[in-house]
Amino acid sequence: MLKNDLFIRALKRQATPRTPIWVMRQAGRYLPEYRAVREKTDFLTLCKTPELACEVTIQPVDLMGVDAAIIFSDILVVNEAMGMNVEIIETKGIKLTPPIRSQADIDKLIDPDIDEKLGYVLDAIRLTKRELNDRVPLIGFSGAAWTLFTYAVEGGGSKNYAFAKKMMYREPKMAHQLLQKITTCISAYLIKQVEAGADAIQIFDSWASALSEDDYREFALPYIKQNVAAVKAAYPEIPVIVFAKDMNTILSDIADTGADAVGLGWNIDITKARKELGDRVCLQGNMDPTVLYGTPEKIKSEAAKILAHFGQHSASSGHVFNLGHGILPDVDPANLKCLVEFVKEESAKYHC
Repeated sequence: MLKNDLFIRALKRQATPRTPIWVMRQAGRYLPEYRAVREKTDFLTLCKTPELACEVTIQPVDLMGVDAAIIFSDILVVNEAMGMNVEIIETKGIKLTPPIRSQADIDKLIDPDIDEKLGYVLDAIRLTKRELNDRVPLIGFSGAAWTLFTYAVEGGGSKNYAFAKKMMYREPKMAHQLLQKITTCISAYLIKQVEAGADAIQIFDSWASALSEDDYREFALPYIKQNVAAVKAAYPEIPVIVFAKDMNTILSDIADTGADAVGLGWNIDITKARKELGDRVCLQGNMDPTVLYGTPEKIKSEAAKILAHFGQHSASSGHVFNLGHGILPDVDPANLKCLVEFVKEESAKYHC
């Protein structure tokens, strides 16, 4: 039994005495304790060493008092498991080779044995669950198929997604074949994370806003829906969050994936999101990460605004306080701690 189950209860839209809070990238470079671990190893080795991944996963729970931990890993481990070479150098960027741009390239991608290729993530989850000792829930995650598709086809990050969109528009059947192959791997991976001990799942579609609404409905949402359905078919009690970055104009479509919670970017008023979605799903978000550069007074006022705009909780509403994207690496940790403590105190009055 979880000692602090507020996050899980909020995702399931059950009554809570206050609003739970965690933040994306909460285990990361803004923490001196994380940087001390990183000085000893490169990023991918950190991801692939369960003891180190466990250590940095738990740091924000101990130091910041957040209500959930998220396993330390990277979305591109799926691409690597499928046979791509992945290089992640924080000062230089991301490189995937060879890029996937033909039928022959797609055919070469493997349908991996998750235990064999991604066992280090599962081991990290098992170890972290043991070390957390049920203090807070543990979140497992994956990138969404569209985001992993863009990295695979572009061979790294991109400003205009030229190669990915060329495949979409010139060879749509090929694009869908690749998306399906990635989706099948993601579903198996997410289920394995639950079996290893993850209490909830988040699907990150980091490059969602690269697509128009219509293209997102065709090339992204059906595959997210498959992932959610796969998790729910195997483990119906496990809540799933879908975070499609900056796709706040089609929230109803995102909710239709079957997710328990929808993550919001900071460029939408949470009042509008709640009005559109009602209490169909829990809402997660949605402070602008740059607010954490502000004074304690500014941080508190912006957090208070979000809590007030969400408003009073009903018997079937849910809100998980989070940022609209990941915490930035040069934020003062004291500012995040200020936010966490304020949300814990201030939010109680909306749960009467």
